[in-house]
Amino acid sequence: MTEMVLTGPKQTLFTEQLRAALDKWIAKYPIGRAQSAVIPCLHILQEANGGWLSRAIMDALAEYLSMSNISVYEVATFYSMFELEPVGKHKISLCTNISCMLCGSEEILEYLQQRLAIKPGETTADGLFTLKEVECLGACVGAPMLLMDKQYHEYLTKEKIDALIDGVQS
Repeated sequence: MTEMVLTGPKQTLFTEQLRAALDKWIAKYPIGRAQSAVIPCLHILQEANGGWLSRAIMDALAEYLSMSNISVYEVATFYSMFELEPVGKHKISLCTNISCMLCGSEEILEYLQQRLAIKPGETTADGLFTLKEVECLGACVGAPMLLMDKQYHEYLTKEKIDALIDGVQS
């Protein structure tokens, strides 16, 4: 890959370390197909930006991958793993699809809302937790389940929720 001269948003938004991480993914695809790395690049940038993607970051990525801004927006808005607004330090994504629903995810959601005093899409006042409903996390056998801090938690009960929340370091 040739060295790029960075100007504009890429210069200010992407550190040398971030560019190296993005380039590592871009190099996995054929020359001229950098846009194929959009999903892993969005993950890298979201993690580096406190768990969410600003429009400026997505615009800079579009330029970096030589693709249209709208193409990056389409990917970022299609997948529930990408956040377009600031989130809490710990994002709780609760599956409410059919398997989890049949196994009690509605009750778990009610309990989470009560315990955290927030609704899906909201963040606790202390900025510690964001609660999100998602369609499927691909772990139906462990229903009901949630994803928090990149870790699956299955066969949820109120007691497991309490232990999970109480065990979080602020």
